[in-house]
Amino acid sequence: MAIFSNFYFGSVSFWLVCFIIFVIVEGLTAGLVSIWFCFGSICAMLASKAGAPIYVQLVIFAIVSAAMFILTKPFLKRVLKQKNIPTNFDRLIGQSAIVTEKIDNMLETGAIKCDGKIWTARSEKTGKCFDVGEFVTITAIEGVKAIVK
Repeated sequence: MAIFSNFYFGSVSFWLVCFIIFVIVEGLTAGLVSIWFCFGSICAMLASKAGAPIYVQLVIFAIVSAAMFILTKPFLKRVLKQKNIPTNFDRLIGQSAIVTEKIDNMLETGAIKCDGKIWTARSEKTGKCFDVGEFVTITAIEGVKAIVK
């Protein structure tokens, strides 16, 4: 191809290949990892086209890439911030439940039924056990376990 006939470090073709590689890497990753280098490559390519020496091209690449990173990272962090999806498990706290499997922290056993759903349960106090059929109150949720008293 004619575009690659003058391919050497610092040529327009070199910066074009860099740009394409950075775009491909960006497309293959879930996060923003190389988008800033895409802008740096474009600016360095323009400098190369204007006849700037290689050290000027490298400085332009570095400055533009760093500037894009510094200027856009906080904005993108805010925009792409993962939202916590609220669940309704916290509404169980304070509710009564019935023990369906003996709760014994030492044996790591126990289950309760609350709102028609079975939850793994542990006692709030290490030595306290609850037998099947007892009513308990949910005091906290830790992961997938209900903590009861």
